[in-house]
Formats: sequence, structure tokens, C-alpha cells
Amino acid sequence: MTTRPPPKIPESVLVVIHTPDLQVLLIERTDPPGYWQSVGTRLLADKLAMGAGIVVLLLLALALFGPWLVPADPYQSSMLSRLKPIGTSGYPLGTDELGRDMLSRLMVGARLSLFMGLTPVLLAFAIGSAIGILAGYAGGWVNTAIMRTIDVFYAFPSVLLAIALSGALGAGIFNSLLSLTIVFVPQIARVAEAVTAQAKGRDYVEAARASGASAFTIVRVHVLGNVLGPIFVYATSLIAVSLILASGLSFLGLGVKPPEPEWGLMLNTLRTAIYVQPWVAALPGAMIFITSIAFNLLSDGLRSAMDNKA
Repeated sequence: MTTRPPPKIPESVLVVIHTPDLQVLLIERTDPPGYWQSVGTRLLADKLAMGAGIVVLLLLALALFGPWLVPADPYQSSMLSRLKPIGTSGYPLGTDELGRDMLSRLMVGARLSLFMGLTPVLLAFAIGSAIGILAGYAGGWVNTAIMRTIDVFYAFPSVLLAIALSGALGAGIFNSLLSLTIVFVPQIARVAEAVTAQAKGRDYVEAARASGASAFTIVRVHVLGNVLGPIFVYATSLIAVSLILASGLSFLGLGVKPPEPEWGLMLNTLRTAIYVQPWVAALPGAMIFITSIAFNLLSDGLRSAMDNKA
């Protein structure tokens, strides 16, 4: 008994529209969707990733428009209104240790917290991608020198390296951004070097090299488009880590300085109120948790959508 071969999946379909008497009205070939169109389709079909994406968009909108939507001045203190519980009239989410409105401070703090979480990853994406692509394409002693230097920083745990750098540079927003960028550059550079080394051996790169194209042209035309996608997906997975590390630095007094509303710093100032108003003290931590989970789920959905096997 002979088995039938599996049916072939058509790469394109020819659509013919005609009248009942077979007069052709339209002939059109429908090609399969492109790569990025397929990625968008798979991402839209992932309900969990779309839910996380909506949360991320709401947080970004809060960061952009929060200062104009706050119900009260986030910096105005009142010792007569300190540590009010959630649900108090005029203070829907209570007040902090200085009597400042928690809802207003959480809304305004979204801007600084997201800025501290996103900026180091974006900077590290640009710097790490350039270093990794250079090392992966150049190879030889250039690759060895760059990657062994990267390994020195990569050997330290991210948390300890961030604390050590921030402690050496001093507290402040700029120093925190610099410390976190240095932490993430080696991680992104390693991924960029790996994917570039794979793309370097592809047939189209060899053909471009044989045709006499310069190294810069080959990287710009043939390599960048094939390696930036995986690097970007990996970089998105670092946003949640960056947010947590930035909040941790502020909690330790190495990041944002008072009285600026930042979720990590708010956790620090409210730590003494955990026995009096535990739910109020936990609000900044809840915001950090929700934001981190949303970015992680969105990153996982994007990674699955960009997987060719999906």
C-alpha cells in the first residue's frame, strides 16, 4: 500500500474573478504575508501579550500625562494628614509619611520610574549592538579583545555591579543611568556578537563579499536587518530588570533623591509605615510588580511572534 505524499502548501494563490460566461474581470496573485506582517499577526493573536501591551500603553500614557491629571500636588505635605488609610475622603489611596497624596505621587512617579527603567536599556541597546556587531563581523583578535573585556563585566552579578558602580559614582539620576547602562551593555553585546557571527557565514554575505562590497556596506545592507530583530527582542526582556534595579538603587539611597516621587524611593520612605499602614506602604511595590510583569509578558509574546517556527 502506497502512502500519499503530504500536500504542498502553496506559496501564493492566483485569484481569478469572472462572469458567468467566463469573461475574466480580474486576475491577481496573492503572495504570502511578509515576515513582519506575520509577526504582527501572531502577536495580535496572543491575548496575554496584548493584555500586557495595553497595560504598558496605559503606563506610558500615565507617564506622559500624569502630571496634568493628578488630583493634588504630589509635593505638598501636611503633618495633620500623614499616613491616612486607603479610601479616606480626598485621598483615595491614602497619604505617605509626610501627608502627601499617594495617588498623585504614584501617577507622577510613573514618569521617573519608567524613564529610569527604559533609558539604560535603550542606551545599552545602541552601544552593545555596535560593539557586538563589530566583534562578531571582524572576528580574529578584534573579537577576542572585545569579548574578553566584555566578559570581565559580565562575570559580576548585575545587582552587585550596579550597586558598586552607583556607590563609586555617587547618588543621582545621571549616575544611576550610567551604572545601569554599563551593567546591560555586556549582556546585549554578547547576544549581538553571537547573532552576527551566525549571519556572517550566510551565503548572501559571502556573495556580497565576493562581489567586492566593502565591510561597511555588507554590515549595513546584509547584516543589520538580520541581527537587530533578535537583539531588540532580548533588549526588551531587560526592561523589567532595569526597572527593578533602578528602583533598588533608589531604595538604597543611590538613585533618585528626595523629594522626587519615584517608586523605589517611595518604598524606602514608607518602610517605617509598614506596621501602621501596610497597604499604603505596599502601593509603590505593587506598581513596580505590575509594570515588570507587563513588560515581561509583552517581551515573551514578541519573542514567540518573531520565532519563525511559531
